[in-house]
This record gives sequence, structure tokens and C-alpha cells, in this order.
Amino acid sequence: MEQQLAIKFCFRAEKSATETLQMVNAAYGDQALSRSNVFRWYGREDTEDHPRSGRPTKCRNDNNVEKISQLLLQNRHLSLRMLADEVNIGKDTVRKIVVEDLRKRKICSRLARHSLTPEQKDRRIAAWRDVIATADSGPDFFKKTVTDDETWCFAYDLTTKRQSAAWVGETLPRPKKLRFQKSRVKTMLVNFFDWQGVIHKEFVPGVETINAVYYKGVLERLLNRIRRVRPGMCESGD
Repeated sequence: MEQQLAIKFCFRAEKSATETLQMVNAAYGDQALSRSNVFRWYGREDTEDHPRSGRPTKCRNDNNVEKISQLLLQNRHLSLRMLADEVNIGKDTVRKIVVEDLRKRKICSRLARHSLTPEQKDRRIAAWRDVIATADSGPDFFKKTVTDDETWCFAYDLTTKRQSAAWVGETLPRPKKLRFQKSRVKTMLVNFFDWQGVIHKEFVPGVETINAVYYKGVLERLLNRIRRVRPGMCESGD
């Protein structure tokens, strides 16, 4: 009734239906009437709701719960406002039905690197089964395994306070050094490690394109590094 009187006031004040809808939403927030209800009441002089056939006396009933449940089964991305317009009830009532009656919560999707096909999944399972079988047959398998990872890093000023020290005269002011600040530029770090720790790491130049040719060079530098720091891993053709 309060919102119906507010709509009537806006109509008398010569506000448009769209302006009235914006003012009602700003004043009542989540408890505001839906768009269709605001437009239905706009321009009416009486504030009493006329009886309509099939109109339930209580909006939060089994019928509306079932309607909203079916709508969410068809499209899980519908907003509370869109559901309210479809069922023609208030947004706050829809929220109570979705959260309390249907026990649903709205969460963001988790980002995944790629979507694998069933064939790709089967190949990965087969490959890891081979890895497990090899590890079971050789106790030193994991000691000869090198893993890599990639991550984006901020570019930092690597000069420390001690490294920035300089000789100055007696009358000259003390040199100043700004505190470390994160750079807006990011660079990719490629890191290779085994059970003993990091073997090789390098930053990818910003102008470099990461493709098969570039990664071939990375692996060649990794192999040379392994020969220097892990000579036992390269024995007997390993």
C-alpha cells in the first residue's frame, strides 16, 4: 500500500512511468515492486488492489515456488528482478523463495584453463596410469622427474638500499631511494624444479611469442642446466 501511494504521488507530480520506477527502486531497494507491478499501478487513482481470478492471497506459496523452480531449471543465470517480472511478485519475496525455500545461492563460475573433450580426458588418464606404473616399478623415478610451472609476476626494482649506496661529499645531501613499488607491467616466469629444489628459471621477454620454437630453446637451456647441477640425472641416457 505504501508503494502504491508513492506511485500515485509520482503520477500526480507528472513523473513518467520510467521515472516513477527509478524513484521506487531508489527508495525501497530490494523490497521495491517489480517493473510490471509499478507500470500496472501507474496512473490508477485508487490504491486498493482489485481482486483477480487465480491471484493467490499470499505470494510466497507452493505455486510460485514451483514456477520459480522451473524457471531456474531452464536458466540458472536469471536475476531476482527477472524472476520477479516473470512471476509478477515482489523481488524480496522472490529472494526468500530462492534462498529459503529452494535453498539456492548464486556463485560465480570457476575459471578453467580449457575444456577437455572425452578423448583428451581418456588420453590423460592413460598417460598418468603409465606414470604411476613406472613410478611403482622404479623407486628412483621421482628423483629423476623435472616439473615446470608458469606464473605472471610484477616487475620490481631489484636494487636494494645497500646496492644504491653512493659516495657523496660532505656538503651534498643524502641520496634518496623510493620504496619498492609494484610495476604495472607483468612478465611471465618459467620455473623448473625437482625433488631437491629449483633447477632452472627464466623470465619470458615481453616481445617474445611463446610457441614451439621458443619452448624448444627453453628446454635446451634446461638440459644444459641439468647437466651442470644434476649430473646424475643424465647418466645412462636418462
